[in-house]
Amino acid sequence: MSRVGLKPISVPAGVTVTVSPENQVSVKGPKGELHVDVYPGLSVNVGEGEITISRSSNERVARSQHGLARTLIGNCVQGVTAGHTKQLEIQGVGFRALLEGKNLVLNVGYSHPVKIEAVPGVDFELAQEERSRTQRVVVSGIDKQKVGQVAADIRKVRKPDPYKGKGIRYVGEVVRLKAGKRAASAKK
Repeated sequence: MSRVGLKPISVPAGVTVTVSPENQVSVKGPKGELHVDVYPGLSVNVGEGEITISRSSNERVARSQHGLARTLIGNCVQGVTAGHTKQLEIQGVGFRALLEGKNLVLNVGYSHPVKIEAVPGVDFELAQEERSRTQRVVVSGIDKQKVGQVAADIRKVRKPDPYKGKGIRYVGEVVRLKAGKRAASAKK
């Protein structure tokens, strides 16, 4: 039994949801339009202000796809109304990010700047933290998968160093620092 799949999705005003005969769900709202292909063993019912998803059989694949379909459609509804964001922190002396047009340029300790190309539908913003050396990069867009992938690609440029703690990390991510050689030799 999928507890997630049984929950109805509330549809706010200004959002239209249509289901094609090929089981493709289209969600259109103030920020844009998204599409989701739903497993053929599931049926999507659009009612007054809510969407429900039901499955025709109780086989394993249909059960596993039930909650997934509900979550993907829910992400589309949230994306076209409020959008999705991921925030990253750049920590380190001399580490910084710049915007060149829509592209993001990272100076994070390499001999060259690293350029992140803007993906259609994903925007970058920069914010400087007061009283600290950290800089924030905000990745936003309507497609949750694209936003998460771009944020992961940015983090991959310079992962947080486990010894000094500098690098690119998600806001709120805890990096446990390891003891260096001096701390290890002082214990003996």
